[in-house]
Order: sequence, then C-alpha cells, then structure tokens
Amino acid sequence: MKGICTLGNDYVFDQLVALLNSIDVFLGSEIPVCIYPFDEKIQRITEEIAKRPNVFIYDNQQSIQRWDQFMLEASPASMTRKYRIYGGHRRFCAFDEPFDEFVYLDADTLVMDSLDLVFQKLAEYDCIVYDFQFKQLDKVYNIGSPKLFEVFDQKRLDTEIFCSGFYASKKGLFDENSIAKLLSYLRAGEREILYPTGDQPVINYMFMRSGLKICNLAHHLPSQEVTGCTVTSKHFEEKEKILYDKGNRLTYLHYIGITPKISQAVCAGENIEFPYRDLFLYYRYLHEPDKRPFFKNPPRSYNASPPGLLTKALQKLKLFRG
Repeated sequence: MKGICTLGNDYVFDQLVALLNSIDVFLGSEIPVCIYPFDEKIQRITEEIAKRPNVFIYDNQQSIQRWDQFMLEASPASMTRKYRIYGGHRRFCAFDEPFDEFVYLDADTLVMDSLDLVFQKLAEYDCIVYDFQFKQLDKVYNIGSPKLFEVFDQKRLDTEIFCSGFYASKKGLFDENSIAKLLSYLRAGEREILYPTGDQPVINYMFMRSGLKICNLAHHLPSQEVTGCTVTSKHFEEKEKILYDKGNRLTYLHYIGITPKISQAVCAGENIEFPYRDLFLYYRYLHEPDKRPFFKNPPRSYNASPPGLLTKALQKLKLFRG
C-alpha cells in the first residue's frame, strides 16, 4: 500500500491544513495520509481530519516509544545533561508502518504535482529525494570532524545528503538489528560527525551509514528539467495556483524559514508578507474561502523586526482617533 506521511500537532495546524488541501488537489482526496503526532497537543487536527476519511493519526505507542528511545541515544545533543527530545523524529515511525511505500512531507510544504515518478523510482532505490541540501553540508554533518571523511567519502557527501522535509522510502528498512548496528557505530564515536541538533542529521546518517541507495532527482533528472523547491527561490512563476521554475512545474514547495508563528499570525489577520503567501492562503482556505483573512493594517515583512512599543502605541492612538 502506498500513502503520504507527515508530522504535526496543533502548533502547525494552518500549515498542515494547507498541505492536506494541496494533497486533495494534486493527489486526490482518496490517497491515505498518516499524521505522526509531534506531541499530545492534537485536538484541533483531530477535529479537522474527522471530515477527511483518508487522513488518520498514527497511534502505535510501541513504535513511537521505540523511535523516542533511539533518538535519545542517537542525537549528539543526548550527551548533554539537559537534553530532551522533541517530536520531529517521530516521522521515523513510517519505517514501521502503515505504508509499504510512502512519501513524507513536512507540514510546511505544498504538493504541486503528481508524485508518480517519485513512487516509480522506489523500484530502483531505497530513498528518493529532490532538493539542494548538498550545497549546505554543514547543516547535516560536522565538517570540522576528521572522522566524517573516514566514515563517508566526499563523493557520497556531495550526492547523497538531503533535506528531511521531503523524501520517499519504504517500510522495514530499519528493523531492530539495523538500529542496533547504527547505535553501536554512534556509541563508538560517530556521534561527533553529526550536526549537533535536529532529526535531519540523524536520518541522513541512518540511510548513508546503512549503505542504502539514495536517488536525488536534482542529480538524476536532465538539467533542463530540474526545479527548485523552496520559498527562498523567488523567481518561480505562478499559473493557475501552480508554481513553475523556468517553465518546469515544481513537484512541491517548501516554506522553509516561515515559522508556524508567522502562518498563525497571518491566518489570524496580521498583514505579514512572505514569499508565495497568496498561494499558501489559497490552499489553506481552499475548502472554506469565506474564512480567509482580510488585512486592515499595512504589511510588514516576515523577517522584519516586530513593531516596537512606541509604534504599537501610535497605531492604537491612530485607530482610536479614527
């Protein structure tokens, strides 16, 4: 069985709804979608998916606890006394169940096209990705560690690392024996080669250290067909609520750097501008356009400093005086 996986809680509610609506448009409302809970704060998303029969929340506590324990040992941050795990790694539960083959998407992404090619490539590879994370090796591995280049050669580092916001893979790749072997390497000193925080370094290490076959479409597609995938690329052209990169349709759009707080504020009516905001709002309110926010205040950029106390006071005074 094939399906889509994501990770969420009520904090990313608006982003998650936009993602689910884009899945409806481009993949159909019948494809099964599994949400791995970041934590226990899932009341809003539970209510939302009650009207989406194809969407469900993962509740295998044994699987969740297995990966919680793995992350407690795998992360370099676990060596510090005050370390506590966060729920991002629970996306790893997809290697347990429910799908034989799956595409994982972060909540802050939008599907822009069919994923047929991605699923087809799983017949040849263990992991399919499509991004340019290889240009920022230092966000995945500790490039200051001499051990890094003892474990992985430069060619593999140049071609196999990926962003954990989008990847396709298969069930059963990381059984108990595989996990035990990875942990033995990490305990023997290989923790130091990982970027110190987050689940992205860990999942890259899991695939690469296990010798699994990774295909990055950014390397494999003809150069004239390759597209970007993040909002940091501001040259995309929109046609009928779909983005194109030099005439080529995007597979997905990742709103990297647009935090859930920004999405929440915009959906609450704050006029904060960010790249491809109208596209996000279109998919967020696809099934309830009457709830789309109407902005009354002047816009400000998402990466600008918030208004100071004096500015806020003047704004209130102006509103009071009409």
